[in-house]
Amino acid sequence: MSRALGLILGFAADRVLGDPRRFHPVAGFGRAASRLEGVAYADSRAAGTAYAAVLVGSVTAAGVAAERLTKDRPVARTLVTAVATWAVLGGRSLEREASVMSGLLEAKNLPAARERLSHLCSRDATDLDADELARATVESIAENTSDATVAPLVWGGLFGVPGLVGYRAANTLDAMVGYKSGRYLRFGWASARFDDLVNLVPARVCAVLTGLASGRPREAWRIWRRDAGGHPSPNAGPVEASFAGALDLRLGGTNTYGEEIEDRGTLGDGLRPGVADVRRTAVLARRVSYGAAAVAAILAIAGKQVAGRQLASEQVARRRTGRGAR
Repeated sequence: MSRALGLILGFAADRVLGDPRRFHPVAGFGRAASRLEGVAYADSRAAGTAYAAVLVGSVTAAGVAAERLTKDRPVARTLVTAVATWAVLGGRSLEREASVMSGLLEAKNLPAARERLSHLCSRDATDLDADELARATVESIAENTSDATVAPLVWGGLFGVPGLVGYRAANTLDAMVGYKSGRYLRFGWASARFDDLVNLVPARVCAVLTGLASGRPREAWRIWRRDAGGHPSPNAGPVEASFAGALDLRLGGTNTYGEEIEDRGTLGDGLRPGVADVRRTAVLARRVSYGAAAVAAILAIAGKQVAGRQLASEQVARRRTGRGAR
């Protein structure tokens, strides 16, 4: 129960407090990754793979050490898990950004909204009007709900502290070096592919939770199955498509990211998002995050029960073997 309780406490801390204001561990990891990049960078996949392996591996190993040190101390294990969960989640901060963007768009302050969009995504907002800014915000909330809340909770439920911090390290590296620019096309390849791998299951959990939380599971499922394949991302596609079906919106289109122009296809049958849809999306994202916390707690408890049954079976087998030897 220590893992499940720690996950719930950490989730509650994120809901109440948001990200730590100072000495954020993820920001510290980002600084360390930047320094290592300055030393290890080479325009090759091999260099990028080694870079990602060192960073993700060291953080995950630290998580394993934390779990082992608290193995027989349930209170300490709960607290360590809670702190790690709080540090890696970003659901509350995402909701705050959505609120700020909604306020700017409602006030028709487009210059400030264009500038603020960079807090949510790297999309070029120079020429975006209010509706396109709303679309970018809705799509970013959907994708980040999976990355910032659902995925770390799923991995935390399965593997505890190593799952939490290892996932966040992988996702942070993808955000730093995983995009297709001239500098990172080869060096960031391993970080981008590994992030795709660790998000395969959580993204689909997020898509299912989106349908359930919205009360429109059939529509979310239909749009997911029909349209997600047209999205260039194997994980953002199911998540954004399920949000489109759940909210009865039409997402997707052509986006500009610096040097790259990306066609995300068409997701959904409804109207294009408007300013009012930003707050609707944030409400749905909050409901999905509560569902993810419940899933994480269930995974933690179920995993403990499976481990307990396996240990009991091994003990019985050893006793039987001992009697046979005598």
